[in-house]
Amino acid sequence: MNEKMNALLQKVYELHDLEKAAGVLGWDKQVNMPKKGNLARTQQMSTLGRIRHTMFTSDEMSELIAAAAEEQAEAPYDSFEASLLRVLQYDYDQARKFPTEFVVQMTMVGGQANAAWEEARANSDFAHFLPHLEKVLELTKQRAEYLGYENEPYDALLNQFERGMETAVVRQIFQEAKEALVPLREAIDERLTAVDDSLVHQPFDVAKQQEFARYIAAAIGYDFSRGHLGTAPHPFASSFSRDDARITSRWYPDFLNPSLFGVLHESGHAMYEQGTHPDFARTPLARGASLGFHESQSRMMENVVGRSRSFWQRHFPKLQETFPDALGGATADEFYRAINKVQPSFIRVEADEVNYNLHIILRFELEQAMLTGDLAAADVPAAWNDKMQELLGIVPPNDSEGCLQDIHWSWTGVGYFPTYALGNFYAAQLYEAAQAQNPQIGADMAQGDPASLVAWMGENVHQHGRKYTPDELIHRASGQPLSHAPFIRYINEKFSEIYGL
Repeated sequence: MNEKMNALLQKVYELHDLEKAAGVLGWDKQVNMPKKGNLARTQQMSTLGRIRHTMFTSDEMSELIAAAAEEQAEAPYDSFEASLLRVLQYDYDQARKFPTEFVVQMTMVGGQANAAWEEARANSDFAHFLPHLEKVLELTKQRAEYLGYENEPYDALLNQFERGMETAVVRQIFQEAKEALVPLREAIDERLTAVDDSLVHQPFDVAKQQEFARYIAAAIGYDFSRGHLGTAPHPFASSFSRDDARITSRWYPDFLNPSLFGVLHESGHAMYEQGTHPDFARTPLARGASLGFHESQSRMMENVVGRSRSFWQRHFPKLQETFPDALGGATADEFYRAINKVQPSFIRVEADEVNYNLHIILRFELEQAMLTGDLAAADVPAAWNDKMQELLGIVPPNDSEGCLQDIHWSWTGVGYFPTYALGNFYAAQLYEAAQAQNPQIGADMAQGDPASLVAWMGENVHQHGRKYTPDELIHRASGQPLSHAPFIRYINEKFSEIYGL
């Protein structure tokens, strides 16, 4: 009865395995590979990408999807079969828009640009990265044209990461969020001395940071029997199956926040992948609904859980035990306030919750300007610094702490950045919905225990993987379309209390 579906699945499994093999090569490239291996590794990944793209966009694949769709015509909308067919058809239609040689070229340019970015960032040498960024932008413009769009080129790129989202909608949401966040930041600026964060700026042995990182990741629900913690220049999570979802972080010997909250953040990503339904294995359903939804889970664990007072009342004694010299004389409340200090920062991933979205708005605006040609690649450093002054009131001392800090442009990820702020908005909306639907979650969180919240996310978000579009999923989980309002409520309540506003 399912003969056509089974034939399709065999091809889907092959395609999945090729994609994940390339993913393992990419993970190793960031974590273990010697620098001189970059060219060979990029060639290897390009070969796998070419083979997969050719297989996936073949007429045979189209025929397999059509035959299975006819066979499963009566399958319920929510069923595995109907959901997989919807996603496959969408992905096939998108992939067919790209010539195979373009896919190979993007992989090669991205691989070379990434290596150049690492060196440029290490030396604060934007000129070294510039020719690679120019190639990335040239290909990105071609990508937008291949994909097609109705209103503006950025729509095509954004849709690859947040299906169904439009630039105009993001622009409006960001503007309204900015109008709420800037006055809050300005009010806090008048009381900056009310919070002291010197606790987290002390010597912290890196080996002990790594030991505590494993403890705290497990405490929020990351399963190390199906995971791994590594080190990378830019923290990330990679999933090769629900039973192999890996995280990375970076470690500073004199600043605790980057490793601590980087691990919580990446654990949230990995827990999403570990929580996808087992039946989705080796199919495109076994991943997040979108990058915005993925980010909602990482920001949930990093901030809503990981920067809460009750969480550290529960876990600060263990942290004190790990770092008795630095933290032995401190209280959990002092630590809570230190990790939530609001102040303009140069580095996005280290930004506080009030300022973080302003970092994203900066990148969103610059990307659009680069795409339309209003901003030349060579002028990015100056434009970046101007935007930092406008939005955060500070100017980076060098390009490593400015326009070279993020990896995304080096691997051709223009259009990705807005999903970070959208993730904050999804997270707050999901958290409100979770507490309303299960009051026990609020009681458990007051005791520093996120288990019931994680279980709710597993039931309402994780297990569905990519089964639904982002809009469908947020409606199913919360009963409402995406809104920034829950985030503004959350951020105002939390920081008004901390700063006595």
